[in-house]
Amino acid sequence: MLIRREVPADIAAVRAVTAAAFAAPDTPVPVEVTLLDALRDCAGWLPALSLVALDDGEVVGHVVCTRAHVGTAPAVGLGPLSVHPGHQRRGVGLALMHAALGAADALGEPLVGLLGSPAYYGRYGFRTSTDHGIDPPDPAWGEYFQVRTLTAYDPAARGTFEYAEPFSRL
Repeated sequence: MLIRREVPADIAAVRAVTAAAFAAPDTPVPVEVTLLDALRDCAGWLPALSLVALDDGEVVGHVVCTRAHVGTAPAVGLGPLSVHPGHQRRGVGLALMHAALGAADALGEPLVGLLGSPAYYGRYGFRTSTDHGIDPPDPAWGEYFQVRTLTAYDPAARGTFEYAEPFSRL
């Protein structure tokens, strides 16, 4: 498996992987696909943090981090993270998470925020955002909104986490 930056030729395959990963019988196009399309067209898109996982040259997973803020301080929001169902439970998601966190850290990003299971994302160093004085975008998210601090983290960054604009349309 190879993790690398997404290139324009990957967009259709990334869209297909995301659709397959989030498929539901009552939803012809999962919201994650629509969100990803909108993120690509927004000012918060960070091409260096859109990564694909390849298996024998085929895109089998994708993760993206987009520009976010905590007050006026920069941050990144992680997601969606997608792994094709035929490749789940094989370490693809693990590799994508480590690559995204490493890339964000190497680019000098201070922290990564996401909405997800504390039991799952805790293994990557994510903690409930309020432990760091950061409020979730929606208070109802509670412990499911988490942040992972990186090398450039400044504990003075406090306030409400604000995702890239397309997230507000969900």
